[in-house]
Amino acid sequence: MTSSLAGLRRTVERYRPLGLAVLVGGGVWYSAAGALGVRSPLPGVLVLAVAVTAGWAAATVHRRRWPLFVAAAAAWLLLAAWPAPVAASWQAGLRLRGRRRLGGFLAGAALVLALGVLIGRAVGGERGLTTATPGNAIAMAAWLVVFPLVVGLWIGARRDTLAALRDRAARLEREQEARAERARAEERARIAREMHDVVAHRVSLMVVHAGALEVTAADPATVEAAALIRSTGRQALTDLREVLGVLRQAGGAAEPAPAGPAAAAGLPDTAPLPGLGAVDDLVGESRAAGLRVQRQDEGTPAAVPATVGRTVYRVVQEALTNVRKHAADAEVTVRLRHLTGGIEVTVRNGPSTAGAGLPGAGLGLVGLRERVELLGGRLEAGPRDGGFLVRALIPVEEER
Repeated sequence: MTSSLAGLRRTVERYRPLGLAVLVGGGVWYSAAGALGVRSPLPGVLVLAVAVTAGWAAATVHRRRWPLFVAAAAAWLLLAAWPAPVAASWQAGLRLRGRRRLGGFLAGAALVLALGVLIGRAVGGERGLTTATPGNAIAMAAWLVVFPLVVGLWIGARRDTLAALRDRAARLEREQEARAERARAEERARIAREMHDVVAHRVSLMVVHAGALEVTAADPATVEAAALIRSTGRQALTDLREVLGVLRQAGGAAEPAPAGPAAAAGLPDTAPLPGLGAVDDLVGESRAAGLRVQRQDEGTPAAVPATVGRTVYRVVQEALTNVRKHAADAEVTVRLRHLTGGIEVTVRNGPSTAGAGLPGAGLGLVGLRERVELLGGRLEAGPRDGGFLVRALIPVEEER
């Protein structure tokens, strides 16, 4: 229904100038012919010229107003035709703003009406009786000027009021969106500060203590475990800085993320974001943590956009993290298939006898699916043959 009304409104707006031209021009012609007014004794060619001019002026009134006013004065003085003056008064009320402009139009209309009375008395006959007698002159002034001018003023005022209301509503909506965006930015900044002050601080302490243990321990197994904890903690700080950077960029914050705990742990201020080339590091870390992981590649590797590489990395990371939580004794296969139009990532683990695993929030795969779908891909995750399967197909488009 709304679309039909909008289409009808567009059609009316498109053909409005043509319709106004036909009404005004045809009205002048029929008025001068005596069908709608006083019959004019002037030649038909002159009547036709005045009618066509009045119709053209009415059609172009949205660009120029004075041609319609001149055509209306000529139509009244030459032919005593009323359609053009009525249209001119209506358009004056609709388009003229300010007392000076309206006063000038009324002064010009009064002058034309006075000249019309003088011409009517000079011509006499039907025209003199219709336009020059006192009562008819007052009635014509009301019919030709006052009534259409008031209607035009009312329509113009209503349009101005509606436009002001629309502008106010749009301004309020923009202000509301700006306030909501500020609130979101403040909340993101607060979350970033909390994550930095709490999580980064604790993880950096873990890294420092693991580094000290790696140096002081005498047992090779302990040294190896401490080195793994230290490298994993450093990677966690790197990932945390990436998350903090995303939060601050989305929130519009210009200040960089604080570097206290990361710097205390020996982490550089700016670390490159992981991508497709870092998948081997994930597999190596998982093997060092005790997982039985196999890496397989199919197809011919090609350069991919950075966003695709990071998404592949996150898919493998989340899948291996879930395996470590819930099936640490299972065999895992990480397969990357390099296709013509994308990359297929598959992480599959077999059955596990380890029992209940570590607790989780249950939101990792949800966020992973959102990340993949943002790139136009799809994610499949669920039990398969006693184990669990995570498969993501990510399209690859050439960077421009």
